[in-house]
Amino acid sequence: MHHTINPAILYFGTPVVLVSSLNEDGSPNLAPMSSAWWLGSRCLLGFGARSKTPQNILRTGECVLNLPSAGLAAMVDRLALTTASDPVPDFKRSRGYRHEHDKFGLSGFTSVASHLVQPPRALECPVHLEATLKHVHPIAEEVPDLKGKLVSIEVQIERVHVDESVQFPGDPNRIDPDKWRPLIMSFQHFYGLGPRLRDSRLATIPESAYRPTQLAPSQELTPASR
Repeated sequence: MHHTINPAILYFGTPVVLVSSLNEDGSPNLAPMSSAWWLGSRCLLGFGARSKTPQNILRTGECVLNLPSAGLAAMVDRLALTTASDPVPDFKRSRGYRHEHDKFGLSGFTSVASHLVQPPRALECPVHLEATLKHVHPIAEEVPDLKGKLVSIEVQIERVHVDESVQFPGDPNRIDPDKWRPLIMSFQHFYGLGPRLRDSRLATIPESAYRPTQLAPSQELTPASR
């Protein structure tokens, strides 16, 4: 039997993303979030508009989306309730947040240089997506209590780095879903994926069928960058 309820949040389960960006002083920021989804080579990132990470992305036009595996949950959790904003905004302070300038140091992730953007990548994450800002979409602007407080940022994935442990055998441009075990956030708790339940008829379509006929220049890899 179904019951009508009114939950405060609707986080039914999405991958955790560690977004690296640059603060005003050029120092790197690293922030976990899970309101993200992909379509083609674009990604939509949902933020509280007053948070430091969206402010950094809007100012610089760049970021890196680092995707942690389930085994990195403890490192990701060290970043919980921290912010690069100083002073800490009242709405975050009331929820227990504290200022932390060195997010990489606190979490234990290793900062490594990106190829096309200035923010660094988090080495331990199996997937790094270098991205540039394309569009900004305000959310719930018609709701007085939310106007100006929520934003969706559309980014273009310019370069993809993956650890060899999650590459598909015989096809270096594919991720093996049987090896990729992303960290999942569901109703504020960490989870991982279990084994494949069954084959999908959708998977009979080759992944190459979804590739755009023309890539942006930054997406064309030279032999040296493969």
